[in-house]
Amino acid sequence: MNAKTTVLAAAVLAAALGTTAIPASAAVIVDVAPPAARVEAVPAPRAGYIWTPGYWNYVNHRHVWVAGTWVRDRPGYVYHQPAWVQRDNRWVLERGAWARGDRDHDGVPNRVDTHPNNPYRP
Repeated sequence: MNAKTTVLAAAVLAAALGTTAIPASAAVIVDVAPPAARVEAVPAPRAGYIWTPGYWNYVNHRHVWVAGTWVRDRPGYVYHQPAWVQRDNRWVLERGAWARGDRDHDGVPNRVDTHPNNPYRP
C-alpha cells in the first residue's frame, strides 16, 4: 500500500466508525456535572417489581432526564441504580446493573464481603 491508499483507508475507517452506534453499556464521561436530581413521586409498591428512581443521562451533548420506572424484581439480586461519579475532574455515568448475592445492599457480593456489619458474612 502506498501513502495515499493508507490515508484513504484510514479516512474511510474513521468515517465508518463515526456512524457506528455506541452500545448502551459504553461509558459516558463528560466535563459537565449533571443537574440536581428531580423530585419524583414514588408510586405505591407493586408485587414482584422494584422502583428505580429517575436519573440524568447524557445524550447529544446535554443532560437528559430519564424518568423513574418499575423493573421486575430478580430474587437473589440487588439493583444498583445509575449514578454519576466524579473522577479526575470529569463526570462518569455508572450505568444501572443487577448484582448477584448482595443481600446487605452495600455493593459488595456476599462471597467477598467480610465487613463486620454484614449479617450474611461468609
